[in-house]
Amino acid sequence: MAGAGVFEFTDANFDQEVLNSEQPVLVDFWAGWCGPCKMIAPFVDGVAAQYAGKIKVGKVNVDQNGATPSRYGIRGIPALLLFKGGKVVDQIIGYVPQEAIAEKVEKLIA
Repeated sequence: MAGAGVFEFTDANFDQEVLNSEQPVLVDFWAGWCGPCKMIAPFVDGVAAQYAGKIKVGKVNVDQNGATPSRYGIRGIPALLLFKGGKVVDQIIGYVPQEAIAEKVEKLIA
């Protein structure tokens, strides 16, 4: 369910791809059965395209990767976490318009 320029993060590669990333990272926690996750997916893809080269964007399927969502206390999806320097610096829980996501990303890369 990842678009162009959107990475697939897993329990196995999360630390390397997200925590050790040189760039800020937007992580979308989602599941195939989640309606709001499907609705927000094009927004996440749009942000990935809009900020290509400035931020890394990826998704974690919570049904296939249980350890990472558990580690970050993800109880509801969609949940977007923004990482900088290996730490969570912001989050968005639930469905929001693309502008709201872009606004958080702007602050992250400023």
